[in-house]
Order: sequence, then structure tokens, then C-alpha cells
Amino acid sequence: MNRGSRDGDTSALSRAGDIFQLLRDGKARTRAELALSTGLARSTVTSRIDTLMTAGFVGPAGEATSSGGRPPSRFAFNPAARLVLAVDVGAMHIHIAVTDLGGRVVAEHRLRQVVSDGPEVVLEQVITQGSRLIANSGRPEADLAGVGIGLPGPVEHNTGRPVKPPIMPGWDGFDVVGYVQRALPVPVLVDNDVNIMALGERTSHWSHHNNLLFVKVATGIGAGIISSGELQRGANGTAGDLGHVRVPGSRDTPCACGNLGCLEALASGPSIAKTLREQGLDADTGADVLALAAAGNVKAIQALRGAGRDIGDVLATVVNLLNPSVIVVGGSIGQAGDHLVAGIREIVYRRSLPLATSHLRISLSMAGDRAAILGASDMVTQHVLSSPVIEASLGL
Repeated sequence: MNRGSRDGDTSALSRAGDIFQLLRDGKARTRAELALSTGLARSTVTSRIDTLMTAGFVGPAGEATSSGGRPPSRFAFNPAARLVLAVDVGAMHIHIAVTDLGGRVVAEHRLRQVVSDGPEVVLEQVITQGSRLIANSGRPEADLAGVGIGLPGPVEHNTGRPVKPPIMPGWDGFDVVGYVQRALPVPVLVDNDVNIMALGERTSHWSHHNNLLFVKVATGIGAGIISSGELQRGANGTAGDLGHVRVPGSRDTPCACGNLGCLEALASGPSIAKTLREQGLDADTGADVLALAAAGNVKAIQALRGAGRDIGDVLATVVNLLNPSVIVVGGSIGQAGDHLVAGIREIVYRRSLPLATSHLRISLSMAGDRAAILGASDMVTQHVLSSPVIEASLGL
């Protein structure tokens, strides 16, 4: 649809940032094609493209077929123009990656780090290791467009401050953004780790699904909710906290939150391990449970299947409420737990309404342990490549 006049300057699409949005899909276009689709004068398009090329956001993409005379040049989004530092902070680990603006991982590093050591200790590791990755990639730190961080607890997304996170002593209300920006003066975005996992999974493997539920099963249990194409964070950043929903008909197992019968107290990695220890098996962690199941231990397999049924009991209600088209199961237990997913499927398909499950897919995570960093990268990219931010970065 023609949205502007031919003089260009009064068009709603006359800014370089707006024209750039048309090129973000990666499809190469000529100046003439951009002029036709925007209604702008050819001279206006040429000026905006030149500005974007100078900044590196757009690059040449060959020539179009000529209808006579010199073939016209084509232009496309250049995802290598800037870098993003993507960070996944878990209860027991930090995963740091440098990506380009298209989400391609350039370099990454994993290290063992306990989040309960406190924000200064953890974030100093993020800054130090992140700066080292950027340097090792052969790019200057000036190419860094932004930092995305996922944390294992509720986060006030607008400020990036954790909100009463249960396993993160010393983090409540901490100014994560300000602390990181003292060393890396770029936009810093922070969110709950399951939210960014949902973003990463959808961006990398389920881009045609606008209603997706990502369920993380690890030390804790949580969900990232994408509804009508938008991530749902809730009023206080706690949307998707499945772990503290009571399992229907559950035994009164105490939960760390103070309630009884919570899903996390029954089906998380440590909870499954505890169940197996009570049966005389050597299992201290979720990893031990998976190792036993992989070795064919019947009790471990049954415990994972039972945990899946407990998760399915809660998800059956969620499916009726939100009607997702796909549920992705990830996290350290979820992504390796075929038996767990079998239990989830068994209950969800039996207990949810037939209409809600008629086209529902329940799948293991395909992004695996990269889901969080891919989501952190996407969160930053969506911000720094928006029209207003592109305009500001170009000094326009």
C-alpha cells in the first residue's frame, strides 16, 4: 500500500530507520523496488540507503536482472554490522556468547558459577568473559550493539532489576543494567531465563507459531509464554511460574516457597533425585537421574515418567486456558528427558479439551542449551534494530 507522497519527506516511511525495517527480512531489493513499495522518491531512497550503507547496516547484494542497460544494484540487511553479547545465568552456570545481529553465534564460553555468590561476583564474570570473547572474535568493542542477560528468577523487565528471586540471595532490586553499563556502555536488557528461552526457541525453530509455550524443567520449573506473537511477562514479571502451581491430587510435599504440593517439589531435577534416593539409589542431582535412566534403570525411568505426568496435570489446565499450538520442553532435565515428555504427552492429550489439542504439538527443545543465548540475542536485536534506535545510532 502506498503510504506516502512522492516528495518523500512527508512520508511515514521517509526515515532511514523505517526503510531499514523493510530490509530486515534479509530479502535483497533495488532502489526502484524500495521506492515502489514505500511511495518515496527515488532520490530519498538513495539518500537513506547510502546512510545505512555507511553505517554498515545495509550492504550490496548483487545485481538485479536488467531490462536494458546497466543492471540495477540490490541491497540487503547486513547482520554482521554489529555484535550482541548474549548471557544465560543459571543457578549453577554462566553461558556467554557473542552473536551477530542475525543471531549467528560467533564465539561462546561456558563456566561454572553459582548465582548465589551474588550479583557483583557473577556480573564481573559476565563482563570479563564477555569482553574477552569480543576481543577473541577480532572485532573492536565499539561494534557491540547491546547486552542481553537472562536470570533464573523474576525480573522487572523495564528496569532489569530482579524481584524477590528465591534462589538468588543479594540480587533483589540490584541494578544489573547500571552495573554492566559501567564497563560496557551499550543498551543492556534483562529478563527471566525462561522468557528468553521461549524467544530463542521460537526465533530459531518455530517462527511460524504465534502461540508457543516453553517449559523449562531443571533445578526449578517455569514457562515462557508467547501469545499472539508477543512474550507475556505479566504485571510483575512472574507470568509462567508453573513451579509453584499445586499439582491436582498431589501429596503434601513441602516446597521451598512455603506451600505444599507444588509442581517444583514433585517434578524438578532435585525432587526426582530425592525420590530415587528414598528408594535406595545413588542420585544427588538431576544429572544423576538422567544417567540412571540412560543406563536403563527402571526406577529412574518410572520416576521421570511420573514427573512428566505431574507436569502434564498442570499443563492440561494451561492448554485449555491459553490454547498454544506448540509446547516445547527444555532445561537440563526436559531437553534430555524423553521419558519425562512421554508422561507430559500422556496427560495433556487425555485431560485437555479435544479442540485445544487437535493441532497441538509437544516437542523437545530443538535449540537445546543454546535456547537462552539465542533468546537473549533476539531480545537485544529487536530493540537495537527498531526504527527509533537505528535513527539515534545514525545521529539523525
